[in-house]
Amino acid sequence: MKIAFFDCFSGISGDMILGALLDLGLPGDLLLHELKRLPLPDFDLEISTAQRMNLQGKKITIKLPAAAEKGRTFREIKEIIKDSSLNSAVKETSIAVFQQLAIAEAKIHRQKIEAVHFHEVGAIDSLVDIVGAGIGLHFLKISQVHTSSLPMGSGFTKCRHGIIPLPAPATVELLRGVPVHSAGIEDELVTPTGAAILKVITTEFGPIPPMEIERVGYGVGTKIFKDRPNLLRIILGEAEEKITTDRAIVIETNIDDMNPQIHGYLMERLLEMGAFDVSFQPLQMKKNRPGVLLRIICEEGKKSALIKKIFQETTTLGIRCYEVERFKLPRWSEELPTRYGSIPVKVAKGIDGNWELFPEYEGCKQIAKERGIALKEVYRAVQDQSSSFKPSRLFD
Repeated sequence: MKIAFFDCFSGISGDMILGALLDLGLPGDLLLHELKRLPLPDFDLEISTAQRMNLQGKKITIKLPAAAEKGRTFREIKEIIKDSSLNSAVKETSIAVFQQLAIAEAKIHRQKIEAVHFHEVGAIDSLVDIVGAGIGLHFLKISQVHTSSLPMGSGFTKCRHGIIPLPAPATVELLRGVPVHSAGIEDELVTPTGAAILKVITTEFGPIPPMEIERVGYGVGTKIFKDRPNLLRIILGEAEEKITTDRAIVIETNIDDMNPQIHGYLMERLLEMGAFDVSFQPLQMKKNRPGVLLRIICEEGKKSALIKKIFQETTTLGIRCYEVERFKLPRWSEELPTRYGSIPVKVAKGIDGNWELFPEYEGCKQIAKERGIALKEVYRAVQDQSSSFKPSRLFD
């Protein structure tokens, strides 16, 4: 799974995002071709390489006809995007970004969302930045975006509404729930467009996630800072598999008066019905009688059928159920070549990153019977091959 980390050490803006995606490998001609699907006045893109403090990245400049710049309402922008022949995922992302902007502006100016009239962010350059970001994420097949804490500038700036404080009110509204910190710079570091894009595409804000780094792209900002290179860094890689979690149901009952021959039969039937696991544990029960604890782990949807089966097949008069959280390492099954032929094994990746092999009992038993050898010899054959084992595929 492709994962991207947005390292915003100098803030973020729409053009910086687009520049970094281009530096990661988004072809400029493809970007322009896709953007031309928008029903907009003619425009062009100038893509160049620029340097900030000895670090190079891509800088994008949008070249517009003199009369092209104008504000648009949220309704108009939605229609422009919907009427285009863009990919549906790009459309969805782009409209979601403008909706976040509209919600923020509506709250600040006490308006209805559909009536919000964008000035700066309604012009062609903002449409290009926002839709272009969606195009880049789709082309690079990025499934998850993680973003660093955002550095906030201070001071004041002039816009169509007059003098406003920095960060801009729309930016502050958009960044509710997002970790930020002061950069100690009197300038705008995070623009409303950049904030809105991040609010929509970011899976999680925080430190860089576990990943295998493949490429790094830099997007160049327009301003020059004395204490840092004005760049956005996007780190692209393959997500490192983590321990996954889900919810499961545990079904339990104590039994002290049943023919033990039924236990094995019951276990087979419960597993056939979809139980994840079935186990029996010895108990010393009331009246000093030996008994067993029957425990089943299953998904919620299997609970009723399994409970009914337990009542049908056992002597129990009562059953307990409760929900638990399961923690799982990634795993799958493979065929491992050995001196006795292919042996089925379960492959798992430990939290230390090392592969682990677990022979499948039924497959090993069958090979031992067919070849007339001890079962432990089949297991030993798996162990002998485990050091040279290479997984046939990456974890899903």
